[in-house]
Amino acid sequence: MKITVDEPKCCGAGQCVLVAPEVFDQRDEDGIVVLLDAAPAEEQHVAVREAAAVCPAAAIVIEES
Repeated sequence: MKITVDEPKCCGAGQCVLVAPEVFDQRDEDGIVVLLDAAPAEEQHVAVREAAAVCPAAAIVIEES
């Protein structure tokens, strides 16, 4: 799994951080998503898929390998 984020699309809702805090964070100044791990371990895949699904801006892109 490879993750990319489209920062300009991010609205700072923070749902990704709530669902997968090991993979996503937010910038303090504006709440925009910060990708902590672009290739997370397999045990994080379910949470990452859920984070992408609940993202209101569809700013998280997952490429399955």
